[in-house]
Amino acid sequence: MPFPEFDPVLFSIGPLDIRWYALAYVAGIVLGWWYAAKLIRNTAIWAPGKPPLSTVQLDDLILWITLGIIFGGRFGYALFYKPELYGALFSGISWGDRLALFRLWDGGMSFHGGMIGTTLAVVIFAWRNKLATLSIGDMALAAAPFGLFFGRVANFINGELWGRETTVPWAVRFCNARIEQLYGFCPAGDVPRHPSQLYEAGLEGIALFVILWLAVFKWRLLAKPGYVTGLFLFGYGLARATLENFRQPDFGMENLPLGLTMGMMLSIPMMIIGAWLIWRAWSRPPVAA
Repeated sequence: MPFPEFDPVLFSIGPLDIRWYALAYVAGIVLGWWYAAKLIRNTAIWAPGKPPLSTVQLDDLILWITLGIIFGGRFGYALFYKPELYGALFSGISWGDRLALFRLWDGGMSFHGGMIGTTLAVVIFAWRNKLATLSIGDMALAAAPFGLFFGRVANFINGELWGRETTVPWAVRFCNARIEQLYGFCPAGDVPRHPSQLYEAGLEGIALFVILWLAVFKWRLLAKPGYVTGLFLFGYGLARATLENFRQPDFGMENLPLGLTMGMMLSIPMMIIGAWLIWRAWSRPPVAA
């Protein structure tokens, strides 16, 4: 299957390009904001406790989370995948080289880095406002699959983070005129590959959202702080580690120990922490108001 002639720029306003990738972040944050506000207003799902914050406080929290996603995602990408960006910050030949770490429009964001940044944002916000950290985390992560879904669809539109070579009937050749014009060649080669971005959109986005929705509305697990957070961490870690078998390893990281990929290595600690949080929440009684 040939890769469609997607244009990563939806439209332009003068010199400003509005890209699908940026809109994916906006859509994920806005829909997550809407969903989190819906959870706060539904006091019954928190019983016998109550929502951990008000909708006014949620508006402030969204700004903290947005900054955590952006800076954590970018700095994490540089740390895990391109540490030379930190070296260029101090030894680059030109200011353009030195500031490459901050050029978000060049691409390069890490989910695991964004997760660390968001965690720090939630912890600091909860501490400053004397709020329940785990309950806020439960609310935020119940809404996180919105961003995961749109982000992976944007990865597909950009023709990046492609899968391994395969012969399945739905394989995609991530090569078209736009990519050849942009790079001078097709980085993925003109070979059929798994559309792993769409696998991740389905598993990390849709399937994980359904599980967390059941946890919130069917099983009423918001009454046990940390349970939904644990489900998210374990569920995402398991999905990501599984799908790494279909995703092409990042350049220069094809031969990591034990056949692991960087995505697997970063997801294993998530699964361990998630399992511990689930055990901890399950073994404790619901928190009363």
